[in-house]
Amino acid sequence: MPHTDTPPSGHATDLALLLTLSTLWGASYTFIRIGVETIPPLTFIAARTLIAATLLLLWMRSRNVRMPRDRRVWMRFGVQALLNSVVPFTLIAWAERSVGASLATILNSTSPVMVFVATAFITRHEPVSLRKLIGVIAGFVGTCLVIGPSALDGLGGQLVPQLAIVAATACYAGAAIYGRSFKGLHPAAPATGSLLVGALVLTPASLLVDHPWALQPSVRSLMALVALAAFSTALAFAIYFRLIQTLGAIGTTAQAYLRVPIGVAIGVVFLGESLPSSAWIGLASVVVGVAAMSMPGSAIQVRRV
Repeated sequence: MPHTDTPPSGHATDLALLLTLSTLWGASYTFIRIGVETIPPLTFIAARTLIAATLLLLWMRSRNVRMPRDRRVWMRFGVQALLNSVVPFTLIAWAERSVGASLATILNSTSPVMVFVATAFITRHEPVSLRKLIGVIAGFVGTCLVIGPSALDGLGGQLVPQLAIVAATACYAGAAIYGRSFKGLHPAAPATGSLLVGALVLTPASLLVDHPWALQPSVRSLMALVALAAFSTALAFAIYFRLIQTLGAIGTTAQAYLRVPIGVAIGVVFLGESLPSSAWIGLASVVVGVAAMSMPGSAIQVRRV
């Protein structure tokens, strides 16, 4: 029998998956920065989506999980592909050639703010509470404190690439909200379907623009590509669509905050980087924010106009 329904939700399991997702996506910035050293951004992202989609498709077949055949569902996969992979992946890969990783992380961490505003005043697809609003604000302030105010020194210096990251973040916010429309499907189905559509769009563009057969990528860049595709894309997308159904759009985007201290910790342990003096206060603020955004239960509702 094919799997079609969403796995049962448990808060402890959801938090563990949220932490895993934050780690996988937190590492993606490093993988991208290494990958685009010798692989053009368009080809790098095309290969990322193609490899990840293939891995997920093979996993689904091994587990006898079938892809839907409804044309309308595949059209929705196409919209999700544009919002969650084709446009933001390409914009971030291009922007990271000139924008520092810390500033890119701060700009990309605004997705919970965008999701909250869109949910409160436009889509209204899930309850918006005062608790969640406090969580959104606390998480963003904590993100800035963990990385340190100095990361904002370059703000505006590379305006176009920075705006590209903001645009990518807006796409992710839209994807988190739109991802709710796949309720009832196995989480791997929209993950695989959207990546397949993304690969079908990006691969021909890569062939026309970059002529990848003439490239000479380094082993370092190729290893980063494989790690990004297998772990930070295929596995991460499967977790992401699962959490969209259990934590909701606002709760799932909490990973945008949580991946910041994780990324900083990786830098401290493996690269010998030092923490700014504000980091510990920021870390506490991030934890409070993530907890407020992802905890179940009702709270005072934000008044909608």
